[in-house]
Amino acid sequence: MTRHIRHAAVFCGLLLVALLLNATRVQVLQAGSLTGNTANRRPDIARYAQPRGDILVGDRPVTGSKDSGEQLRYERTYTDGPLYAPVTGFSSQLYGTTLLEHTEDAVLSGADPLLAPLPLWTDFTRSRTRGGDVVTTLHPAAQRAAFKGLAGRKGAVAALEPSTGRILALVSAPSYDPEELSGNGPAEARSWKRLTTDPDKPMLNRAVRQTYPPGSTFKVVTTAAALDAGVVRDLDAPTRSPDRYTLPGTRTTLTNESRGCADASVRDAFTFSCNTVFAKLGVETGVAEMTATAHALGFNDGRLRIPFRVARSTFDTSVDRAQLALSSIGQYNTRATPLQMAMVAAAVANGGQLRQPYLVERTLRSSGVTLTTTGPLPVRQAMYPSTAARLRRLMRDVVERGTGTRAAIRGAIVGGKTGTAQHGLGNSGVPYAWFVSWAQARGELEPRVAVAVVVEDAEADRGEISGGGDAAPIARAVMRAVLTP
Repeated sequence: MTRHIRHAAVFCGLLLVALLLNATRVQVLQAGSLTGNTANRRPDIARYAQPRGDILVGDRPVTGSKDSGEQLRYERTYTDGPLYAPVTGFSSQLYGTTLLEHTEDAVLSGADPLLAPLPLWTDFTRSRTRGGDVVTTLHPAAQRAAFKGLAGRKGAVAALEPSTGRILALVSAPSYDPEELSGNGPAEARSWKRLTTDPDKPMLNRAVRQTYPPGSTFKVVTTAAALDAGVVRDLDAPTRSPDRYTLPGTRTTLTNESRGCADASVRDAFTFSCNTVFAKLGVETGVAEMTATAHALGFNDGRLRIPFRVARSTFDTSVDRAQLALSSIGQYNTRATPLQMAMVAAAVANGGQLRQPYLVERTLRSSGVTLTTTGPLPVRQAMYPSTAARLRRLMRDVVERGTGTRAAIRGAIVGGKTGTAQHGLGNSGVPYAWFVSWAQARGELEPRVAVAVVVEDAEADRGEISGGGDAAPIARAVMRAVLTP
C-alpha cells in the first residue's frame, strides 16, 4: 500500500513539474509570439484600460480621453482637432498612431520606463503606469492665425523662433478631425475610407511631408551662396544680366515677370524678383558653392526629425549649367517643405546660424513633474554673419518697397521674399504662391519669428507675383500674433 502511495505521489509530482514547465514555456519562452499574435486582445485591452496622457499647447491640453464603456475602454478626444491635426496626428484603436501621438506614444500611453517609480516591480507585475503629458513649443495665437489665414485653401504654414529652433506654428490645409478615427466601429471605418480617398488629401501634412518647387523664395539661398563665395561684393553694382537670358548650352530663353530687370543690381533684382539675374548668378556661383550653401541650410538631409520625420528637401547636385540656372531660381528639381523654407528664413534672421527645429518642449509625469526637457538643439553656421546681415537688408527692401509690401507690420521690422513656383505639364498648373519672412519688434535685439507660407490654389493670375498677394498676408498675421504681447 505504501509503495502505491509513493508511486502516486511521484506521479503527481511529475505532473506538477510538467505543469510548471509548460507554464514557463507559455509565459516566458512564447510570451513574445503570443503577445504579438493578432488573436490576442489582452495588450489592446490593457492599452485602452486607462486614459491616455495629453498633448499640451500653451499649457492647455488639446487632447483628452473619454470612457466608451466598451472592452477597449478609453477613446481619444481632440479639442480643435483640425487646427492641431498636423501636430498631434491621430490615435486610433483601428489604425494606430501618427505624428506626435506616434513618436511620443510611450509617454502618452504610460509605457515609458521613466514614468514608473519602481521599474522592476512594474515589470514583474506587468502593470501599466498612468500616461504622461507632452508639452509642445507651439504658440497658440500663431497657430490660429495660420489656420485662419489659409481659410480652407490648400497650403501650409511653418513658423520658427530663429534663436532656438522652437516650432511656433505648423498648419496644413485642408485638415481633418482626428477624433473621427479614435474608436473601432463602423463610423471610424467610414471616416477612414472617406479621408483616404479624398482627392484634396486632408490627412497629408503639407507643412513637413510635402515638397514643392520653392520658386523665387530660393533666391535667398542663391544670394547667400553668391555672397559667401565672393561672386557678389557690391549689391548695388549692375549685374550685366539681359532681360531675356538664354540658358547655357541651349536655345531656351528665360524671361521675367517684373520690368526693369535688364542689367539690374542684385538689390533691385531681389526686391522685384528678377529671374534672369539670379539664374545667371547661380551659374556664376557654380554647383559646388550652391550645393554647399543648400546643404548647410538643410537641403538633401533625410535625417531631420522634429520628432516625427520630415520629408527631404532637395537640391540636385548633378546638374549641367542650364539646369543649375533653373535650380537657382527654385525650379527644375529643387523642392522644399514649408518647414525647410522657414529654416532658411530663420538662418538669415539669426545671423547665419541655423538651429535645428523641434516641436516638443518637455514631457511630464501625470503629477506635473518634468520628465524630460528638450531645449535648443545644436547650431550650424549656414552662412557668414556678414552675408546674413546683407540678406536681412535685402529682405527688408522686399517688404518696404518691393513685392512683399502686404507683409509690413506697423511698429516692427519685417523682411521677406515672395515666390511664384510654376508646376504641372508645361507649367500649366496654377502657380504655387510662396512667402518666406522674419519679423523683429522695434527695440528688440533680434528677430522673434521666421515664417514660410505656401498656397497651392492661389487666386492670382499667372502673370502676377502671387506670393505677395496670397501668401504674404498670412505670414503677416502669424508674425503679428507672435510679436503681440
